[in-house]
Amino acid sequence: MAVTAGRAAVVAGVGPSQGLGAALARRFAAAGKTVFIVGRTLHRLQQVAEEIEQSGGRAIPVVADATREEDVSALFSVVDRFGFEMDLLTCTVDKNHPESLPETSRELFESLWRANCLAAFLLGREAAFRMRRQGKGTIIFTGASASLRARPPFIAFASAKFALRALAQGMAREFGPEGIHVAHVVIDGVIDGERARRQFPDLVAGKGEEGLIRPESIADLYWQLHCQPPDAWTHELDVRPHKESF
Repeated sequence: MAVTAGRAAVVAGVGPSQGLGAALARRFAAAGKTVFIVGRTLHRLQQVAEEIEQSGGRAIPVVADATREEDVSALFSVVDRFGFEMDLLTCTVDKNHPESLPETSRELFESLWRANCLAAFLLGREAAFRMRRQGKGTIIFTGASASLRARPPFIAFASAKFALRALAQGMAREFGPEGIHVAHVVIDGVIDGERARRQFPDLVAGKGEEGLIRPESIADLYWQLHCQPPDAWTHELDVRPHKESF
């Protein structure tokens, strides 16, 4: 498959092959983009990159902690050195830990905010800086049910996801007139990936196969957002399995 010259996507938050970040990277590579896959674990990035290369795409792994400003700056320096026009950024960086509020430490509260909001700010700021010079681009942030409602024992997680939603709204209003499409996707359900199956096996089993969201389905949705014409942009949408109550 021929790679589209000069066009690249940055996918931040790539973990295991069976996960949303990896599914996004595969989808964008299949559409012809060179994909910079970003995560904290080199061997996982290499596995995803090899899968993409074997399918005829191009992927460039970059190890970075998106909560660290110096790592994010280094990431975009790598993208700049390759000379691509980066017109798509997706951020799936997140962290979740259930805890009652009285038992929530300041360190836990801050770590959830750093992963779910600060990382998005750092990535979004760098991407918007470059995209505004181009006059176009797409930035997609990944939200959750907790972006809209806070319930124990996920109050700290929800506060961070609320902040992410505010960041996405503000960026959409600031950069939309400059040709940058900023979207926020509320994932209202359990993604059928390695992480959920490892951390919440009972919950996954209770949902059943039709009660989970396939990462590939979300990836298709993100690609559709990127392809929307500027006279009909979606800023926020929610997605859930047909069996999920809401």
